Amino acid sequence: MEAQQIRDTDALRRLVPRSASGQRILLGVVGAPGAGKTTLASALVALDPRASAHVPMDGFHLADQALNALGLLGRKGAPETFDAHGYAALLARVRRNPGHVVYAPAFERTLEQPLANALPVAPSAALVVTEGNYLLLDAPGWREAREQLDEVWFVDGDQEVRRRRLVDRHIRFGKDARAAEEWVQRVDEPNAALVGATRSAADRIVDLSQWQPAES
Repeated sequence: MEAQQIRDTDALRRLVPRSASGQRILLGVVGAPGAGKTTLASALVALDPRASAHVPMDGFHLADQALNALGLLGRKGAPETFDAHGYAALLARVRRNPGHVVYAPAFERTLEQPLANALPVAPSAALVVTEGNYLLLDAPGWREAREQLDEVWFVDGDQEVRRRRLVDRHIRFGKDARAAEEWVQRVDEPNAALVGATRSAADRIVDLSQWQPAES
């Protein structure tokens, strides 16, 4: 499947799935670390903020305390460092739209920790966008999460740009340049390869390299 260039909000709006029955739509945005998933998810929600919500997978990172107990702190960001079953259960609850606000966890990058009950999903949210690395992974928990999604879009693009973006992000949140490069090479890139292998399972491949954000 060839990637579709998305250059602006008009092009993006034309691609958003609609529900013929009026039921809530859950749209997944997947891609390798640093691919631009959050950029796309935020743009989708910004199309109609009063009728949309954002539920990122990153809120289901295991806390460092749990990762330490499991011996996984040095692999933070790999599939086994998330509560995939909890993520799937939250998506199922959001899909049911129980008629009251559902609160989802966020991930606080300054603390590098999940933050419980931080993101409200109101009953009026007709579109819920969730984004993360492993939405298409064929593994327990992740399969159940995928079953809750109406569509999954894979964010593709220049791999060197993606890698530089990752290094810059790690530096911005506290690592020195050497530690950032080492983490990207040792942790992020193996995860990126794992995510890349799921590309063919996506409903749509999108390229944001020409994206022009709307002026405020």
